Amino acid sequence: MPYKAEISRSNPTAFMFVIDQSGSMADPVGTTDLSRAEFVCDALNRVVINLITRSSKSEGVRDYFQIGAIGYGGSSVGPALAGPLADKTFNPISDFERYPLRIEQRDGMPFPIWFTPQAGGGTPMRKAMRTAAQALAEWCDDYPESFPPTLLHVTDGEPSDGDPEPVVEQLKSLGTDDGEVLILNLHTGQSKSGPIKFPGSEEEVTDGFGKILFRMSSVLPTAIASAARERGYQVNDNARGFFFNVEPVEIVEFFEIGTRASSQAMMLR
Repeated sequence: MPYKAEISRSNPTAFMFVIDQSGSMADPVGTTDLSRAEFVCDALNRVVINLITRSSKSEGVRDYFQIGAIGYGGSSVGPALAGPLADKTFNPISDFERYPLRIEQRDGMPFPIWFTPQAGGGTPMRKAMRTAAQALAEWCDDYPESFPPTLLHVTDGEPSDGDPEPVVEQLKSLGTDDGEVLILNLHTGQSKSGPIKFPGSEEEVTDGFGKILFRMSSVLPTAIASAARERGYQVNDNARGFFFNVEPVEIVEFFEIGTRASSQAMMLR
């Protein structure tokens, strides 16, 4: 069965975050003073904190996970991280523990920051997916026996540089001996259609671009489907890793569910 490889320090898995940083991500969310970009960064920072916690043992943080992050906005695609972590495409989780940009205090508790909001220009999504595919192909070559990497993509609008679907179809062919790369997409925006979560068929999505994102998303493996059901979602056997037209506050839960498949595969060594 695919997606069953045990995760250890010698055979880690990887998460690639692909983040829309176009100008519309600066739009405020509801009645709050926060922008979509700020909500995304808050969710990313929380996910990293959770992954560090899951990797922490008495002697320190074990490198069960590697994280890559690509941002796209304007005409550029590049690292979504700053500081020492911006020098490599993928960084081990122990380096995230070691190199936060800063540490804030929230509710009296330390809250490390790695991702900071950026927003400006167009939406070169196709180019971003091509960049991610190149990085993931190299990662899979380096770790052929590992649990496959997961790509988590967040956007609030349509691409400005052409159709990304053919690029993602090629990306879907990448993988390790344990299965293909998992691709999860979340759209947060102002579509006229209502929110859609983990749809099982394209017919459930009425928006044209939403249909493209649906086809770009992977069918949920058992562990992720189980995590979604535990949180109360109706998930059938054909459900895709796709949220459409949801509020930015749901990004945190989407990321947490998307990183759960690895939990059942971890080895404590």
